[in-house]
Amino acid sequence: MKPTSPNPQPERSGVGTRPPPPASPSFSRLFRPALRYCGVYAALWKNSVAREMSFKANFLLWILVELLWFAMQLCFIGVLYLHTEHIGTWTQWQVVLLIGASHFVQQIFQAFFLINCTNLSELVRNGKLDFLLLLPVNTRFVVSLRQVDLGAFVNAASAIAVMIYAARQLQLAPSAGQIAGFLALCAAGVMIHYSLMFLLASISFWTVRAQGIVWGYYNLFNVARLPDEAFGGLFKALFTFALPMLLVSNVPVRLLADKLSSPGPVLLLLGMSAVCFAVSELGWRFSMRRYTSASS
Repeated sequence: MKPTSPNPQPERSGVGTRPPPPASPSFSRLFRPALRYCGVYAALWKNSVAREMSFKANFLLWILVELLWFAMQLCFIGVLYLHTEHIGTWTQWQVVLLIGASHFVQQIFQAFFLINCTNLSELVRNGKLDFLLLLPVNTRFVVSLRQVDLGAFVNAASAIAVMIYAARQLQLAPSAGQIAGFLALCAAGVMIHYSLMFLLASISFWTVRAQGIVWGYYNLFNVARLPDEAFGGLFKALFTFALPMLLVSNVPVRLLADKLSSPGPVLLLLGMSAVCFAVSELGWRFSMRRYTSASS
């Protein structure tokens, strides 16, 4: 007599249910590397926090220095507008808004990228770049983001407070779309600063020490705090297309203060951000092809 097959049992909810279908290969290929890099960056943040907390006095001192420098810039504008009412079409509180935006962009750049760009020449000189090349992650990612300046976030918050106060003096009520656009344009400005400074730091593959060049570029950030209408001719063209400092903070503030007459400046800022990043990537790859290691 043939054995009868057992009757199939109905599926139950909870324990014993069928597992969900596995994720598609394309989904895994897309998100697994992203999650891996997020984990690496979280570890870099943890190391940065431990480093900053080991030198609390230095951490607080640099915050105080940056706040005093920011206050001096605001005082300078106050003195300047005792003798004039407008710089081009920019009123006093519009310029204060501009200085706040410029300081915000600068501090966000400083938080994520400044110390890493300035340290690239040291990595080349002392051979530590060799160890970073051995890591199973993108070398530019580690070189650019290995340290975080936590104090810069505090200074960025002070810039936001100044912008809010200036906006109230101007009776501005920006919409959510304007605020989102402002933040996106600030991110494009940060990318311009990072790309150009990283490109200049790559000169260290030829000169070994490039801190002077990198810090020289950092000093040009002061140009971004001034209204673009204060410049003209070759100087304005230079700092719009070759070193687009005037775009970094002027365009986001024009969007926030309803001073944009066309989308041209926005498209120019976004385009220059993409071009600067592409040029810096080409420069980085060309420099890495030349690099042979510290021992050779």
